[in-house]
Amino acid sequence: MKKNRSKLYILSTHLLYAIVGIFILHPVSAQEYTTVGQEEQRPNIVIIMADDLDSHELSAYGGTNINTKNIDLLAKEGLKFNHFIASEAMCVPTRASLFTGLYPAKHGSYQNHKPVNKDLKSVAHYLNDLGYRVGLTGKNHVTRPFPFEIIPGFEPNCVSATDDYFLDSVETFINDKEKPYCLFVMSINPHAPWTVGDPSEFDASKLTLPKHWVDTELTRQLFTKYLAEVRRLDDQVGDVLGLLERSGQADNTIVIFLSEQGPQFPGGKWNLWDNGQKSGMLIRWPGRVNSGTETNAIAQYEDITPTLIDIAGGQPIENLDGKSFLDVINGDIQQHRKFAFGIHNNIPEGPAYPIRSIRDKDYKLILNLSADSNYYVRYMMNAKNENLAYTSWVEKAASDPQAKLLVERIANRPHVEFYDLKLDPNELVNLANDPKYQNKIDEMRHELTKWMESQDDKGAAMDVPFGRK
Repeated sequence: MKKNRSKLYILSTHLLYAIVGIFILHPVSAQEYTTVGQEEQRPNIVIIMADDLDSHELSAYGGTNINTKNIDLLAKEGLKFNHFIASEAMCVPTRASLFTGLYPAKHGSYQNHKPVNKDLKSVAHYLNDLGYRVGLTGKNHVTRPFPFEIIPGFEPNCVSATDDYFLDSVETFINDKEKPYCLFVMSINPHAPWTVGDPSEFDASKLTLPKHWVDTELTRQLFTKYLAEVRRLDDQVGDVLGLLERSGQADNTIVIFLSEQGPQFPGGKWNLWDNGQKSGMLIRWPGRVNSGTETNAIAQYEDITPTLIDIAGGQPIENLDGKSFLDVINGDIQQHRKFAFGIHNNIPEGPAYPIRSIRDKDYKLILNLSADSNYYVRYMMNAKNENLAYTSWVEKAASDPQAKLLVERIANRPHVEFYDLKLDPNELVNLANDPKYQNKIDEMRHELTKWMESQDDKGAAMDVPFGRK
């Protein structure tokens, strides 16, 4: 018995020395310790992002013009956010906010196509540090300074006349199971020029137009082309979900769908009305999120990177503007933000026209900081271009008083706009001068001013050509 114990003691001692030796030769950092042996437990993450998608057109969000069955599947099997807001309704700033967790004034891309500030860290940095592979396929705006693994497959050029794509490289990426992954699938649909898909699927005369649009034949024809690209997007989502199923990874993969910002129609993209700012977000997390659930919690794109860090097991990053909404996903809380904020700077898409906004679930305040001039965006409002919907709006406005009001709403704006979002979701009735709402307007204006100060947002002084301060 003693002999056996002696052997056991010697064996245990050797084992202890071996373990100590391993840690001396290869000390494990705190970060490594949290991830060693946990790869199989931590979920993969796939984020599918649209391009200029009006979330109101998704049947999951009540749209009636098209049945987006694949996107709807994520809503049926997961969580739908009803108040997900883009802080700036244009592609580059939105994606920079998504990747950095910072508002536009902080990350530097506060005008479209303006580069982010140097030496910023991104979701790719943070998740790499947590042991995740971070890949991106498709539209790659803002990715240059960040260490994404660029995966061939989806079209990167948002104004390409085609959107041909393949899944071979994506499949290779997700089947490398050495580490968990986070993959961004960035579609270019339905970004203009609306040249893919089959518009004949839609009867232009039967489409339901947004109430803030002027109803013209050209507008309806263009809308069929837009919806054809929404169909292409929905097919792409179905292909990605099918790939996850075939690979056997669907049960251990979180799928997040994002609609980006509003469409390239007047009053949508490049604005701070809800048709520009309000986005869609759907999250499917098998075994964690109950099917067919929804939340009215307010969240913004800046909150996604902190949430992904939280999901991956990391600690909160100091000085980010966003904050994790994992507790909302888990169903532990029903509120996230009290307010969502918005910023718009018009250069280089047109002359300077800075706008700021603040909203909660019931009301929105908009400040047009250069209301003495006219709003103009060259891609939507060039009246010399007969192929633009807005041109047909202006023509109709010459003889139609209602069309004139809708055109004036776009081009000539008051300094202050205030809307009851429940009674007036299309933001057509400005209540800024109604005494009934002055206390609420004052409260929201105070909060908006505080936010601008915290961002070092100089207001109108920001909307100047690149290179000037």
